[in-house]
Amino acid sequence: MTTDSSISLDIDQIRKLLPHREPFLFLERLTDIVPGQSAVGHKAVSYNEPHFRGHFPDYPVMPGVLIVEAMAQTAGALVMHTLGVEASDRVYFLGVDKARFRKPVRPGDLLRMPVKALQKRGPVWRFAGQAFVGEELCAEAEYSAMISGKAA
Repeated sequence: MTTDSSISLDIDQIRKLLPHREPFLFLERLTDIVPGQSAVGHKAVSYNEPHFRGHFPDYPVMPGVLIVEAMAQTAGALVMHTLGVEASDRVYFLGVDKARFRKPVRPGDLLRMPVKALQKRGPVWRFAGQAFVGEELCAEAEYSAMISGKAA
């Protein structure tokens, strides 16, 4: 399959694919889509996101678990787009492996998250994801998720 560079999903299209809503939607754009294989998620990290009030007030850093969640949402949007279904079906996180955090993500950063499908068995998908700010790798992980509903 080839990259569908003509498709770039915006926040409104992503909201149709994922059940997540603010303040727990961490994906604003999906590009470089290769259905069933890979995509790149994008998120502008803003100072007024609620987790920065306590993590950490004097030096705000995006929590690593939220970076992994953003990568997982990227994969979820890719799966739902690939299957041609909307958020009435759910994508459930099953597990995270090999998570590594290499550089803090701070307000004002633009997070770029390439994800790649590693395996699909029935309704269960396994992905590898990375999170970059510019060319610097900030985080990486492997994770799995399951589709439930009529798309499964």
